[in-house]
Amino acid sequence: MILYAMPANDFDGPSAGAAADVKKVAGAERPPRILIVEDEFLIALELENRLLEAGFVVTGIAATAGEAISRAGSEDPDLAIMDIRLAGSPDGIEAALELFKSFGIRSIFASAHADSDTRKRAAPASPIGWLPKPYPADMLLRLIREFVK
Repeated sequence: MILYAMPANDFDGPSAGAAADVKKVAGAERPPRILIVEDEFLIALELENRLLEAGFVVTGIAATAGEAISRAGSEDPDLAIMDIRLAGSPDGIEAALELFKSFGIRSIFASAHADSDTRKRAAPASPIGWLPKPYPADMLLRLIREFVK
């Protein structure tokens, strides 16, 4: 299943490899918990379905930075998939910075906006990686699996 189409050389993240889809948490293994931050409803639903099919837990979908921060505080995700352009203000970079500062949650930026100034602005959020839209779903899944290794 493809979420988006993109040349493979646009993938930016850890190298893909075979890894279990689980994260060690306090000595136990469990699927990673993922917060989706995306203001395009159909893209968010498609992404949620793909993540669930891959065995991950989706803690919720947020369309705004404020909603993302609120959900992160109550639902304890392990990571966020973050679009940069969100409904309203602040944007996804500011949301990712707050998630990292307040909760230690790192983000995968999945956005058409990945120029050097944008990446520099997002660097303090310690991003897991960048997936410029459009991208194949398997690249996102590999990036998540590499993170939870």
